[in-house]
Amino acid sequence: MGKRRLDDAIKQIDHPIEVTYRCFELDPNMGTEIKENIYEALAKKYGMSIAQAKASTQNMVQMAKESGLDYQMDTLILTNTFDAHRLTMFAKKHGLMAEMTERILRAYFTESKHIGDRETLAELGAEVGLDREAVENMLTSDEMSDEVRADERTGQQYGITGVPFFLINKKYAITGAQPTDVIVQSLKKIIAENKITVLNSDEGMICDDDGCEIPNKD
Repeated sequence: MGKRRLDDAIKQIDHPIEVTYRCFELDPNMGTEIKENIYEALAKKYGMSIAQAKASTQNMVQMAKESGLDYQMDTLILTNTFDAHRLTMFAKKHGLMAEMTERILRAYFTESKHIGDRETLAELGAEVGLDREAVENMLTSDEMSDEVRADERTGQQYGITGVPFFLINKKYAITGAQPTDVIVQSLKKIIAENKITVLNSDEGMICDDDGCEIPNKD
């Protein structure tokens, strides 16, 4: 949801913005095969009833719906996401990180796919244009593990404890799945603050790749 709202906000900004996705595991110690459903896991983690967990989750489902997303929480499969992160970093090498990230998120939240299962990940990788055999070989090795851990260490250095977390120019941060209009206003403010105010006159010589322009003196 945070990604979709950021995407929608960027479409409203008349300024080039480059987005790089980083790795962050909510629960690095989670196993691959989890018997609990999302409601049971939330109830256990936060000391609430199943009914309270469902009510809280339903609010998120409604917010996602307003952003054009179809969250299927009843059938969502909890799992460890480390291999999924490795796959996104592998996709980054091939210029497909944005597509891979979007595909994994849809598989997890909408299609109830098991994104901790390597066969499933290989299928998803092939869908976005990666070579399936190369993905399978990567997943059965330790490849991209260091890259994932490096991202996670960077997140710790910035004090990031949850997602979504948007770090802009290594200086500004937008935390949480903020409404699109809030993200738009934040981005506009950051862009305005980072613009260079030109203090020179029209008499200075300017040089670029095409040479130097010497000002006319009438």
